[in-house]
Amino acid sequence: MAEEKHVYEDEQIQVLEGLEPVRKRPGMYIGSTSARGLHHLVYEIVDNSIDEAMAGECNRIDVTFHADGSVSVQDNGRGIPGGINEKTGMPTLEVVFTVLHAGGKFGGEGYKFSGGLHGVGASVVNALSEWTEVENCHEGQMYTERFERGRVVRPFACIGECGDKHGLYVRFKPDPEIFRETTEFDYTTILNRMREQAFLNAGIKIVVTDARGDELIVNELLYEGGIMSFVEHLNGIKHGAVLHDVIFMRAEAADKIAEIALQYNDSYNETLMTFANNINTIEGGTHELGFKMAITRVINDFARKKNILKDSDKALTGDDVREGLCAVVSVKLREAQFEGQTKAKLGNSEMRGFVDSLVTKKLTEYFEENPGVARGIIEKSLAASRAREAARKARELTRRKGALDGAGLPGKLADCHEKNAALTELYLVEGNSAGGSAKDGRDSHFQAILPMRGKVLNVEKSRLDKIYSNTHLVPIIQALGCGIGEDFDITKLRYGKIIIMADADVDGSHIQILLLTFFFRHMRKLIEEGHVYLAQPPLFKVFKGKQVRYAFSEDQRDMYITELGQGAQTQRYKGLGEMAPAQLWETTMDPETRTLLRVDIEDAMACDEMFSILMGDKVEPRREFIEQNAKYAVNPDI
Repeated sequence: MAEEKHVYEDEQIQVLEGLEPVRKRPGMYIGSTSARGLHHLVYEIVDNSIDEAMAGECNRIDVTFHADGSVSVQDNGRGIPGGINEKTGMPTLEVVFTVLHAGGKFGGEGYKFSGGLHGVGASVVNALSEWTEVENCHEGQMYTERFERGRVVRPFACIGECGDKHGLYVRFKPDPEIFRETTEFDYTTILNRMREQAFLNAGIKIVVTDARGDELIVNELLYEGGIMSFVEHLNGIKHGAVLHDVIFMRAEAADKIAEIALQYNDSYNETLMTFANNINTIEGGTHELGFKMAITRVINDFARKKNILKDSDKALTGDDVREGLCAVVSVKLREAQFEGQTKAKLGNSEMRGFVDSLVTKKLTEYFEENPGVARGIIEKSLAASRAREAARKARELTRRKGALDGAGLPGKLADCHEKNAALTELYLVEGNSAGGSAKDGRDSHFQAILPMRGKVLNVEKSRLDKIYSNTHLVPIIQALGCGIGEDFDITKLRYGKIIIMADADVDGSHIQILLLTFFFRHMRKLIEEGHVYLAQPPLFKVFKGKQVRYAFSEDQRDMYITELGQGAQTQRYKGLGEMAPAQLWETTMDPETRTLLRVDIEDAMACDEMFSILMGDKVEPRREFIEQNAKYAVNPDI
């Protein structure tokens, strides 16, 4: 039989016009069509307004969520020019919203510094929206236009004078054909991002309003202190006390600006956030590298100069000097070069030296003028160095026992038979009793069980040397096989899914948080790459004769009672250990019927804040969080 040949001819070459490429491959422009991509639409429109603010032409931005599922962004900037674009023959407003790579950010004099997607932001948002409406007040005249899925449905028109009003109003509704997972914006996610922007742009007021519910929610964000206020905010939610006032430094050249604020606290964690043209460079870049090199060198030089660090002593490492550091590095430059469309890393080589020079000069001066603060930072760094050495010895001891290379597995682990890690699951089960039920009820071909007894170590308050010797965490490290800290290697992970299965009560929520904190601080890639899940065991069994329903909430329980009618009985599970193996399998472990929640990191800063609050020394925020989120922790006697 002749092999069938695939025909490849001229007519198969497609040319996508206008905004068709965006609708065809939205992930190329906004990363994904998940909730992350959905929120990115708002960021793109807001970034255009922020560019106006950086140009000194705007001091207020309003972001409003409407009951119909749309969102609007309004600023009091200059608006978009109201004439006809010479190159296209189209109204400039229409060009901005329908033509890719059109805008005032390509070397013209409209913007000295700018973020956004360099001219594709507004057009991409328009392309991925069910509809977009624009009201543009420029030089006293108001211009409007309406689009549906990127196409003009109400042509560009001047509808009269604006009076004293000026700026741009954009309202759009995400297209459910594109965002099939969800089109509902999360208010907290957007609020956190807008707060970040308000910190980075001192004196700009950003008002975030949620008009979707019965009660209007309004948050006004205005920080005259800029990134100094940002550091105070970040340290305010950390568990550690601050060691000194915020140190601020700034340098400006013809085509670039660098601002840095830093403050040490007495915790063991580092919080370093870097930005370029207001874009959060979560993967760092040249500005971050310049900062890290300079602060390490300055602290070492000062320690040796003051004879705190002897000539024979080893130099402090970057990890040592950044323990307990909270810093924000913000740079603005005319021709920013980012790696990747989503701009996670800055690539401009000149920013490394620019930031390095700024930190070296200003921090050295500060230390000379404030020797007491300098000495406190150095003593903290020396303590971190000693702990690092203790951690190294503990790690080597643990490695010799086989905990870090997978050679020795924990005795309580009931492993599975499947050798392909992508197909396997590890259940971390609260309590020996529940662990026994899970072992008996599981599918041993692909499901492994590791029972946990007692509370896990709070790693938010512990250095690595304590973790390596902790009797609750070492078995987890052994079972996963990918190590932690310097030894972490995700390619050695032994299980595709890591499922935390705890009781549906306050204690269970606490165990979940402790384990998530451990993964977030020391195995973050497990979360970032989607390996960590939370099991959802039922709270109630509702039954009548042979009819059985499992309820995961009180409302669901009541619904099943009504459904089964008179004679329906209810059993509340006080814990996983009360469930028979068959029940545990059917309700919580069977891939066909169970509910799993995958743990994602949508916003690294929000996660960092959350774990600092939950695992810090301040009891009240933790109590409030657990009370608000442990919804089914009801009276067990009911």
